[in-house]
Amino acid sequence: MPPPAPPPRITLAAAATLLGIYLLQGLWAAALKSPTFDETGDIAAGLSYVQNLDIRANLPHPPLMKELAGAALYLGGVRLAATPAVHRMLSGGGGEREAGSELLAANGVARTILLARLPYLLCSALLGLLIFLWGRELAGDWAALSALVLYTLDPNAMAHGYLVTMDQGLAVFATLFFYTLWRYIRRPDARRLAVCGIAMGLMLAAKFSAVFLLPVAALLWWLYIPRGARVRTFLIACALAALVVQAIYLSPGGLYLYRAGIGLVNADHNPDYKIYLAGQLDTSFPAYFPLAWLLKEPLASLLLFAAGLWALRARPYPNQVRLFLLLPPAVILLAHALFADDLGIRYLLPALPFTCLAGGIGAAWLMTRPAWWTRAAAAVLALWLAAGAVAVYPDQLSYFNESACLLRQPGWLSAAGGTRCGPLWLDDSNVDWGQGLPQLRQWLDAHAPGRPIRLAYFGSFPPESYLPGAQPLTIDDLLKPPAPGLYAVSAHFIGRVPAIAASEGIAGGAWLASTAPAAIAGHAFYIYEIPPAAPKSSP
Repeated sequence: MPPPAPPPRITLAAAATLLGIYLLQGLWAAALKSPTFDETGDIAAGLSYVQNLDIRANLPHPPLMKELAGAALYLGGVRLAATPAVHRMLSGGGGEREAGSELLAANGVARTILLARLPYLLCSALLGLLIFLWGRELAGDWAALSALVLYTLDPNAMAHGYLVTMDQGLAVFATLFFYTLWRYIRRPDARRLAVCGIAMGLMLAAKFSAVFLLPVAALLWWLYIPRGARVRTFLIACALAALVVQAIYLSPGGLYLYRAGIGLVNADHNPDYKIYLAGQLDTSFPAYFPLAWLLKEPLASLLLFAAGLWALRARPYPNQVRLFLLLPPAVILLAHALFADDLGIRYLLPALPFTCLAGGIGAAWLMTRPAWWTRAAAAVLALWLAAGAVAVYPDQLSYFNESACLLRQPGWLSAAGGTRCGPLWLDDSNVDWGQGLPQLRQWLDAHAPGRPIRLAYFGSFPPESYLPGAQPLTIDDLLKPPAPGLYAVSAHFIGRVPAIAASEGIAGGAWLASTAPAAIAGHAFYIYEIPPAAPKSSP
C-alpha cells in the first residue's frame, strides 16, 4: 500500500529540520572558504552603496544583492577607506576587486567575508522555504518535502548559496515572483497583485538576466488572468516593479541606471577568451550549459526530475502547473545558451528551484505508486543523494556526478561521485573559483610545514593572506617543464593547460596531464611533488 500523507505537524518539523541543516552546513562552509573570484568586487561595490547612498560602482550588475552584503558589513562596523582603488571605483573607473581585496585584508578576511555572506545564506534558506510552500500547493506534502530534500542536498545550491554573487539571488527572487504570480492567478485580489508586483521588482533588481523571464510572466498573465483584467493588472504589476527598482537604485535616475547597466553587461569580457570543455578550447560551445547541467547535478536529482516529467504528463496536473514549472527553466537555459559566456553552471541556478519542484513531484509519484519497487527506488535515490552530499561537503562547488568519471576515468570514482574527474570536463567556477586557500594552508601545515611552495592560483583575492611567501605561477610557467619542488595548482588549470599545450604544440605543458598529484586539497588545489632529476650516469 502507498504510504499515507504525513501529519501536518510532522511535515512542518521535517521541513524545519532540513532548512536548519542547510543553514548550519552553509554557515560552516561560509566561514571556512576563502573569497571567490567575483565576491571581492561585489562586496566593495555593495558597501559603497550603503556607506555613500550612491550607485556608481559595478553598474553591469543591478544593486539589490550587493546592497544586502553592504548592509551586513555596515552594521558590522566595516567601512571603506579612502584608497586609490576606492576612489577609482567610486568614480566609475573600475577597481572594485582591488578595493574589495583591500577591504577584506584591512578588516580581517574571515570575519568580513562571513559578515558579507550571511544575508545570502539567509536568502538561500528563504528559497528553500518557498520551494516547500509552493510544493505543498502544487502537489501535496510528499512532493513538497521531496523538493526541499532535493534543494537542501544539492551541491550547487549549497556551493553558491552563501557566495556574494548574483546567481543565487536571482534564483531566490525569480521563485518568489512566480510563486506570488501563481497565488494571484488562483485568487486575484489587490493585495496579491501588489505582492506580485513587488516581487517582480526584486527579481529584476537581482540580476539583469531576469529580463528574459518577463515574456514568460506576460504569457502566463495572458493565459490565466481574465480577459478584462489582463492588461490593466499586468501594467499595475510592472509599475510597482519599476518603483521597486527605482527605490533599490537609491536615485531618482534609478530606471535610467538600470537601462544603462543592461547595456554594460559583458562589456568587460574578452571576446577572444577560450572556453574549456572536455579537452577542447573555443570561444563558445552550443552544448556547454546542457552538458554542465548533466555533469554537475546529482544523478539522483536528474532521475527524479525525469520521473517528475513523466508524472506531470498525467491528468491530475493541469497545463497551468506544467507551464509554471517547466517554462521558466527552459527559457533560462535557452537564454544563457544563446547570450551568456560559457563560464559555469552558476548561471543556471535560477532554473534549479523549478527542477527541484518537478523532481519532488517525481519522488511523490514514486512513493505513492502501489508497486513496492517504486517506493524502494525513491528511497534508494534519496540515500544516494544524501551520501554524495555528505561525501563532498564542504567542497560542493567542485562537485561532479558519477558520469564525469564513468565516461573518462572509472577508477577515479569515489563517494563524492565524479568530482575527481571534474577538471577533465570544465574549468572556472565549476571546479575552483579561489575558495580553497584555507584548506590548502591546512594541508601544508600538516604535511609540508615550512617548505616553499609554487602556487598556480585562480582568484581575485591576493593569496598572500593565507600563503605568505608562495611563489606565484602563471599559465606560461605551467606550460614549461616543472623544476623540482612542491606545486599547488588550481583545478581551473588542470585541464586547461594541457589543452593549451596541445593546441599550440608545446610539449612542456603536458606534465599536468601525465603527473599524478600527491594530494588534492579541498577538491580545488592539486598538489604535486616534483623530484630532482636523476643524475646522468657517466659513460
